[in-house]
Amino acid sequence: MTEIFFKEESYKIIGACFEVHKILGHGFKEAVYKDVLEFQLIKSGISFVREKPYTITYKEQKLKHFFVADFVVYDSIILEIKIGNYIGEPHIKQTLNYLKASGLRLGIVINFGAPSLNYQRLIF
Repeated sequence: MTEIFFKEESYKIIGACFEVHKILGHGFKEAVYKDVLEFQLIKSGISFVREKPYTITYKEQKLKHFFVADFVVYDSIILEIKIGNYIGEPHIKQTLNYLKASGLRLGIVINFGAPSLNYQRLIF
């Protein structure tokens, strides 16, 4: 039997997202979901940093461009928020690149854009 990476933490994060989706439904802009999710994470006692920047290094040289993770939860999980019809390959590749650059191992892509909340856990 395979153990789930950050099982309890993932359960709490996804539960907070389901609570947001249950109340708001789908159809709002991404920024609205981020604002409400920030409120819900605080209310749930879940530690996070919103819009955390990460530099990208190439051959020991920091590049001038960087990326910003929507949320870094529990100092160990990148949480990316989307509002499309589904979670597609670009969302997955983006999150995997964020994991690689950050040195973190788990990413969760949450899609608030569909009638039913959907998510995908990604391990790097």
